Amino acid sequence: MTFIIKLHPEITIKSKSVRKRFTRLLETNIRSVFKQQELSVQVRNLWDKLILIVNPGSEDRVDEVVQILSTIPGIDQVHKVNESQFSDLEDIFQQVKAVWHDQLAGKTFCVRVKRRGSHEYSSTDIARYVGGGLNQQCETGGVKLKKPDVTIQFEVEDDKLIMINQKIRCLGGMPLPTQEDVLSLMSGGFDSGVASFLTIKRGARTHFCFFNLGGRDHEIGVKQVCYYLWKKYSSSHRVKFIAVDFEPVVTEILEKVDNSQMGVVLKRMMFRAASKVADNLAIDTLVTGESMGQVSSQTLANLHVIDQVTSKLVLRPLICMDKSEIIDIARKIGTEDFAKTMPEYCGVISRKPTVKAVMEKIELEEANFDLSIVDRVVLSSDTLDIRRIAEETEKEVAAAESTDELKEGAVVIDIRAPEEEEHNPLELDSTQVMHIPFFRLASRFAELDKEKEYYLYCEKGVMSNLQTLLLHEHGYSNVKVYRP
Repeated sequence: MTFIIKLHPEITIKSKSVRKRFTRLLETNIRSVFKQQELSVQVRNLWDKLILIVNPGSEDRVDEVVQILSTIPGIDQVHKVNESQFSDLEDIFQQVKAVWHDQLAGKTFCVRVKRRGSHEYSSTDIARYVGGGLNQQCETGGVKLKKPDVTIQFEVEDDKLIMINQKIRCLGGMPLPTQEDVLSLMSGGFDSGVASFLTIKRGARTHFCFFNLGGRDHEIGVKQVCYYLWKKYSSSHRVKFIAVDFEPVVTEILEKVDNSQMGVVLKRMMFRAASKVADNLAIDTLVTGESMGQVSSQTLANLHVIDQVTSKLVLRPLICMDKSEIIDIARKIGTEDFAKTMPEYCGVISRKPTVKAVMEKIELEEANFDLSIVDRVVLSSDTLDIRRIAEETEKEVAAAESTDELKEGAVVIDIRAPEEEEHNPLELDSTQVMHIPFFRLASRFAELDKEKEYYLYCEKGVMSNLQTLLLHEHGYSNVKVYRP
């Protein structure tokens, strides 16, 4: 099976040297991701496109190949193609007819051809010959060059006929890492997840900084979101997950800062801490999910005061988006279910929060604040290679058995997302299998029979380990991990 990988249009308008560099990065990223997934493919760089050939040992995983390609930044489209040999124009026509005959009934169509190599005919000659033959021998609605119902596309390269059977729209954007690294401030909600996705899509290797205001449960939830975003959209490169315990900072704010100014001061303290974390990683840019006017701390006046606390560039990809637009993107990229079940941890709640902070007043409030607390929480923060989240989780749930053997009467809970479970359902002959997506498990588990033993299952074991840890901390000791 062969795929033609079309570059994102913005890559094709770059200078020759930049385009060459971007294309090589994309080629390397594709190889890296498929190697991780243990899929055997070949990748060829042909300047205006990439060719991916699925080797015989992986041909049964073609759907997985398409899914992976659709989430790699820098790819605009993927064309699924068939390659064959031809002898002359009539042979080309007969092969195209065999594929398209039934699909042209009553429909207008046009034929688009690209030709490479030495031939006695041009691309236009091929298109006319094939188009005329199809119009005569098939019950079509006629040839229509502008906005036809069906566009038949194929390529002729020397003695090869390359027919496009399917076009898949992909992520677009720029290959990683065509931009410098950024540090995204993650809360796990709709906004921070979408903002992080957008910077990944634009080719910025995105690291994650989490300010913990809600304890262990909150950290587990945010780790899940970050791991998901990295695994799906940027696994070609290593990134860091940094967790900062911010409760000491919140306590100091509650004791020392006027109630109306607490929200702005909290954000400034986060930016102070994030800047120090970014310095440790040699990063010059912070990313937030703030949207203009969405909450009191996100008015233009307040954002201006917040920004003054750092010399870092602050990117706000969502600044002019409505909440409904943000949720739509979250749904499309797969973070909506995470965000819907993520509790809100505000840290501080002002009765009458300022919407037009004054720098002098904020600085006066902060004069009472012990800024060494910020230094201490950053110094004691936990920095983790995001690839190690699975390993760390396995250590944390060491008390929970991971097994490939199931006891009589046990119940296996498949916690994969619905589309993943539907594509490859888990079937066991003598054991009951329930499907409860990971994002609904916390609320649904309390309804289950407490006398039974439950084994959580997911393909890689990361989500099942994280969810086992979470259920153990809520007092459910009858949960283990199923790893067949």
